[in-house]
Amino acid sequence: MQQLERANVLGVGIHAIDMSLATSILHAHLQENTKGYVCLAGVHGIMEAQRNRSLKSIFTRALLVAPDGMPAVWMGRWQGFRAMHRVFGPDLMIGILGSAEFRECVHFFCGGEEGTAERLRGEMLGRFPWVKIAGTYSPPFREMTTEEESGFVEKIRALQPDIIWVGLSTPKQECFMAQYLPMLDTKLMIGVGAAFLFHTGAIKDSPNWVKRAGLQWLHRLLQEPSRLWKRYLLNNPLFIVYSLLQILRLKPYALATATQQHEPYAFDHVKFGE
Repeated sequence: MQQLERANVLGVGIHAIDMSLATSILHAHLQENTKGYVCLAGVHGIMEAQRNRSLKSIFTRALLVAPDGMPAVWMGRWQGFRAMHRVFGPDLMIGILGSAEFRECVHFFCGGEEGTAERLRGEMLGRFPWVKIAGTYSPPFREMTTEEESGFVEKIRALQPDIIWVGLSTPKQECFMAQYLPMLDTKLMIGVGAAFLFHTGAIKDSPNWVKRAGLQWLHRLLQEPSRLWKRYLLNNPLFIVYSLLQILRLKPYALATATQQHEPYAFDHVKFGE
């Protein structure tokens, strides 16, 4: 894959790309006999990486880290990446599933509560009747047992999907992809967060002007206040403060490198099915 420049957003390297470049990179990767996972980084993921070095390492080792939020895009543009645009997870999913370029790809949906991935399969087949969706899986709301893990690996080995779409929240989906990609017979794992909920109608999408203004978080908060209040009302102000420190060069944020020591993520704090 071509070497891509990364914007430094609080020490997290986010590729300076847009939706078109993201899809072309992923299509090129599928032609190679290699594996990779894709992270979509917004404020929540960037702030989680401040608290845990292993998550930053997971971002560093990703095939692609796309800017899934306007604050990340604005920080990239401030650093001179003027062509950087948001790559929103639900839009990336639709762009790939509905593209003639990916027509021969075999997909697999992994994530959500029991039945969510299967509902998503029905929605996508209704929208794109030609799409090849080999199967679905809903991970338990905890780390998988040895038997569950073995069954999941065997299922993927039997189906051999090209792309596994992972619909868990951050940092669960990043940890899940980093842990399981080496075990799975697939080429790509793409963590798309709440895309499963958006496309099954569990939550509503925001108007485009809300997205452009960087206010989609507020639209989400109004829909799920009890679950998301801590994420947004604690992370967002801190992100602004830390970003100002970086912009004013009052605090250095060094980019992690792929050769730095990787520490296991604290999985006891991660519920994989959530």
